[in-house]
Amino acid sequence: MNLALIGASGFIGSSLLSEALSRGHRVTALVSQPEKLPQHANLTAVATDVQDTARLATQLAGHDAVLSAFSGHAQEDVRGYYVRGIESIITATRTARVPRLLVVGGAGSLEIAPGQQVVDTPTFPAQWKATALGARDALERLVQETELDWTMLSPAAKLEPGERSGQFRIGGDQLLVDEQGHSRITVGDYAVAMIDELEHPAHSRRRFSVAY
Repeated sequence: MNLALIGASGFIGSSLLSEALSRGHRVTALVSQPEKLPQHANLTAVATDVQDTARLATQLAGHDAVLSAFSGHAQEDVRGYYVRGIESIITATRTARVPRLLVVGGAGSLEIAPGQQVVDTPTFPAQWKATALGARDALERLVQETELDWTMLSPAAKLEPGERSGQFRIGGDQLLVDEQGHSRITVGDYAVAMIDELEHPAHSRRRFSVAY
């Protein structure tokens, strides 16, 4: 498959890149600093600015799918920058006539009880709140999308470094926890779940989740 991966050099994006390449996909990595990426026969690194919608649309054209690991963590206005970027990615994907858009989501918008989301709990870490709210905004925007075939994958509450095991559970809009009440997934297994969805679509126009 010919995949455009936005944010391929980040924490999640680099694992998605590794997983996609290991399965033989051709990847165009759209990043701000292409020199950070490794050399690989199936990898083309391209400098991009996600906020430049017209340029991004040109770069996305001709791909089978767009996978967004875009984030606004390094920005002063984390939530605003992220929401503007996601809107640009949606518009560019549609303009480029790429049939599928897969988006890295957050755990904050998952439910822990009917009508109660993780991000709205009193103990939610303040340093991650803007990121979580931005991811929730993105999900709400995607739900309204009438043209694109989109999917968002939310991780467990704790997304940690680690390799792939291929052993995990798939859920929906509720936070998945294990028998000890923990909610966790390694970035390696998150990448497996996302590339599985790329290859075998099962969550068209909806969000799903992954955890141990």
